[in-house]
Amino acid sequence: MIFDKLKKFLIVFDSPEVDSPPVFSSGDVVSGRVVLELSAESSVESLKLHAEGFAKVHWTESRSAGSSTAYTQNYSDEVEYLNRREVLLQADNGELTTLPAGRHEYPFSFQLPEETLVTSFEGKHGSIRYWVKVKLHRPWCTVKKIKKEFTVIEPIDINTPSLLAPQAGTKEKMARAWYRNFGQVSITAKIDRKGYTPGEVIPVFAEFDNSTSRSVVPKAYITQTQTFIARGTMKQKRSVVATLCGDAVGARRRETWHGRAIKIPPVGPSILQCRIIKVEYMLRVCVDVPGTSKLCLELPLVMGTIPLHPFGSRTSSVSSQYSLNLEWLRMAIPEQPEPPPEYSSVVTEEESVQNSAARQEEDLSGVLERPFMAYVQEFRFRPPPVYSEVDPNPQPFNMRPRCMTC
Repeated sequence: MIFDKLKKFLIVFDSPEVDSPPVFSSGDVVSGRVVLELSAESSVESLKLHAEGFAKVHWTESRSAGSSTAYTQNYSDEVEYLNRREVLLQADNGELTTLPAGRHEYPFSFQLPEETLVTSFEGKHGSIRYWVKVKLHRPWCTVKKIKKEFTVIEPIDINTPSLLAPQAGTKEKMARAWYRNFGQVSITAKIDRKGYTPGEVIPVFAEFDNSTSRSVVPKAYITQTQTFIARGTMKQKRSVVATLCGDAVGARRRETWHGRAIKIPPVGPSILQCRIIKVEYMLRVCVDVPGTSKLCLELPLVMGTIPLHPFGSRTSSVSSQYSLNLEWLRMAIPEQPEPPPEYSSVVTEEESVQNSAARQEEDLSGVLERPFMAYVQEFRFRPPPVYSEVDPNPQPFNMRPRCMTC
């Protein structure tokens, strides 16, 4: 009777947290070790490592071709992101390597491609996976294989101009049921920016104008859309990840949301760079109208991995100040204006003296013969007027307005 001398065969990644799976991004170094534990002396032909990463989609569709005939169509595609091979143990002359009983460790290390990878993903019709596979070849034994996956998360920094831009829109419709018109419903909505991270709260500014004869219910949703593409055909799966429900708006009434909060749950980041799999998010502000289809306004979202820093927050608030010309969205103007900087802090003392001397020596007799830009340069370094919060030319209180028709 032949007993397997291999007691333990596993892959261990170098990770600061032993209990948590390792997470990498493009350009990172993946390292670890392969552990062999033998109960007795054994011969080994080779020990080979293979690192792989693929995005794969697959689904089937059944179609009818007559009363009794049907056929099934398969759709599948894949994209390779990682393919690296490495030999951990193999004799140079092709002979067997004899290992004594006990524990043996073989370290490995490889770098992920510098070009952008795609975040790991598991969906209904496809997945994006990365793993390390090890094969142990021994004489007179079947090939022993082990496989261990690791996670890749590509960073998405929401502190970029495109993701800090406010998102706003307006939509309206005529509510109808059969041959009867109930009136018009309109939505105007805005959010401060396009990019968010899981766990953040999105303040929703919206105005619902209900000109119908029925009450309507405003709502807001965060939806996730998974898109799978193969052979020119697209398959989608939509799901609602967060919901916000408002109070009913009566007939001929208007309701305003002054930053109603909807929290983003723990969801995966957006996937926008893969050819066959995409994960997109949307904020949908809707109105349920009884007896007819709902009115929905969609504002795109991007789920990032790098949260907003203070500078990005300031940029977002300033840019959103002028995004919509609505009274309830305008930011407050400070009561005390900030005084302008001192002239000495803008222009050096040497430049001020030089320009002052040049103006005194200048002959103004031929001023009409000079080009127009010369006049502009004259005032370039002149000091601004002295700042004062008191009006230097106050208007008398007893002055009456002059009548133009008199």
